Amino acid sequence: MEKSDKEYMEKFWHTSAHVFAEALTSEYPTALIAIGPPIEQGFHYDFDLDYNLKESDLDKIEQKMNQILKRKDKMIQKNVSIDEAKKIFEKNKYKIEMINDLQANGEKEISTYTNGQFIDMCKGPHLDNVGEIGTIKLLKISSAYWKGNEKNKQLQRVYGIAFKTKQELNEWIELRKKAEENSNIKLGKELDLYMMSEKVGRGLPIWCPNGTMLRMQLQNFLIKEQQKRGYQFMITPHIGKSDLFSTSGHLAHYKDIMYAPIKIDDEEYYLKPMNCPFHIEYYAKTKRSYRELPLRISEMGTVYRYEKSGELSGLLRVRGFTQDDAHIFCTQEQVKQEFKGVFDLVMDVMNTLGLKNFRVRIGTRDPNSDKYVGPKEIWEKATQEIIDVVKEKNINFTIEEGDAAFYGPKADIVINDAIGREWQTGTIQLDYNLPDRFDLNYTGTDGKDHRPVMIHRAPFGSFERFTGIIIEHFGGKFPTWLSPVQAIIIPVSENFSEYAKEINSKLLDEEIRVKLDDRNETLGYRIREGQKEKVPYLIVAGAKEQENKTVTIRNRQNEQKTMTLDEFIDQVKKEIKEKTLN
Repeated sequence: MEKSDKEYMEKFWHTSAHVFAEALTSEYPTALIAIGPPIEQGFHYDFDLDYNLKESDLDKIEQKMNQILKRKDKMIQKNVSIDEAKKIFEKNKYKIEMINDLQANGEKEISTYTNGQFIDMCKGPHLDNVGEIGTIKLLKISSAYWKGNEKNKQLQRVYGIAFKTKQELNEWIELRKKAEENSNIKLGKELDLYMMSEKVGRGLPIWCPNGTMLRMQLQNFLIKEQQKRGYQFMITPHIGKSDLFSTSGHLAHYKDIMYAPIKIDDEEYYLKPMNCPFHIEYYAKTKRSYRELPLRISEMGTVYRYEKSGELSGLLRVRGFTQDDAHIFCTQEQVKQEFKGVFDLVMDVMNTLGLKNFRVRIGTRDPNSDKYVGPKEIWEKATQEIIDVVKEKNINFTIEEGDAAFYGPKADIVINDAIGREWQTGTIQLDYNLPDRFDLNYTGTDGKDHRPVMIHRAPFGSFERFTGIIIEHFGGKFPTWLSPVQAIIIPVSENFSEYAKEINSKLLDEEIRVKLDDRNETLGYRIREGQKEKVPYLIVAGAKEQENKTVTIRNRQNEQKTMTLDEFIDQVKKEIKEKTLN
């Protein structure tokens, strides 16, 4: 989605949220509305109501919303004084609290939007007229803590979506059904890929054997690709002393997403939210020369971040995850070449996995802000180099002014899923801050000390989110090289169990991931069960196969073929070597 399209849809869905709030308060006058932002697909609205809405109530609210749309009210923006805002919203304690927060931050006026008789405090932006909205569908009822704080009151939340036409809505509903069918949560259970346990904790996935094998294949693939490109590998601790994270700035800037400190020997330790401080310690352990640069350090490092409960979702948003993390230390002159190398890696990953629907989101410096570190000229040069690289690689990209981190410009990899949701996976970030904070240096050709540039880089982003996207992308039907189980052997009856075991032993020797199903069940039942597991191949062994020393292969398209076992092995090995997407 282009930036202009995205901005329009945000206004579209934001305005839809106001229409919902008007319909809700019309049907339930005691409802106290809180906040209702646009989200990636649609909107949600939080509210306090002394009645728990049921799914059946949504139809009634939808009908009211459609009546509002027919009025085609204009969205009228007006700034009012703090005192006037408090009078307008005097009966809504949530709005009053927000007004007080804004006042405490130095705001003198409050932005409001009015459509018809309904008024809400909001910065916008909105559509000019609610009549631009053709149809609205309310999707589900949920809950959320006020301000996302579990110590505050739990509010009700309704999710919705809106489009210009009913046809667009119907198409979206069909895509959503398909996405739900291929949901990583649903397939994760069915294919025994991962599980969540309340005893372990929310947002902390346990990888089951099948999921572990899937993840290991992705990890091995990435390790080999990095080895070709001159990366070195490290393993660092899961916790670190508070001094480390104070120096890095994580405690100052990211403490709200870090877990509470752990007291050990009268010292404070934290579960690490990021791997970079540990890699920096390795760089700093010895005096570096320009001859050693670029230094590329990679780690499959597990980090922990406190995501809010309401935002957790299968593998796509978790609290403990492993990043395919790397940090490149280089000279300013090497930045462009290193970006090229990283994008080469990203493109190889995307092409190998058949991920075509993605873009690069380039975050640049806000010219009106002074929050950034490093000279403006260096930022401008680095930003242009990033743009030049993505153009050269013919990668779809958008530029988002002000989206850069305070320490340097960045390029995020954003993938679209089956229903158009965008997920940030990988990221490439320039960092002028941490080398300063840790006083990193290298000896240049002139014999003097110089400051290196640091590049944070993660093509997958996290194995959890990336694997969740891969599960949904393939619908659980993974290509042979990636599949946790590549073949299931099914003897026609117990009379052919020994031959099936011979096949099993030979395939294991050839490092093909195989499972033997010789249960005392009918052949048809075992074939159907094997198909449910979505493995690439079912191998049926009966009298004819045993006599001729062959195997009958059934693929996922239910096509059958009889061949020698060696022919089958050669075919599978070819698919694994070439990483075909079959």
